[in-house]
Amino acid sequence: MFELKVKTRFAGAHQLAMVGRKCENLHGHNWQVEVYVKGEKLNDAGVLADFGDIKRAVRAVVDGELDHQFLNELPAFEDKQPTSERIAVYIAGKVQAYIDKHLEEKIVVSRVMAWESDDACAIYYPI
Repeated sequence: MFELKVKTRFAGAHQLAMVGRKCENLHGHNWQVEVYVKGEKLNDAGVLADFGDIKRAVRAVVDGELDHQFLNELPAFEDKQPTSERIAVYIAGKVQAYIDKHLEEKIVVSRVMAWESDDACAIYYPI
């Protein structure tokens, strides 16, 4: 089994009810996102997948949908709070959909880490 990781960042604000007093105020984070993909076989070039392809998949979601947004107002979070955990789930699903549509390699998102600060993150394992 092989696993690759790509990292990116985005700025986003959210407001969380019933989590903690400070979190109930509108506030923002400079999020760091780590996306891991895994697969069993290397391609003819000897790689699991091209890092550029994985980065494009992650950026399509992070830069294209989340960066500089008030996350509570996004359709994906209209009926649930945009917690770190749910952001990780959202990114995992969207990146997997991109991979399935655009890449030939048989790889899956194995985990997503959504860091809301340097010392706090949520990790989601979709499989």
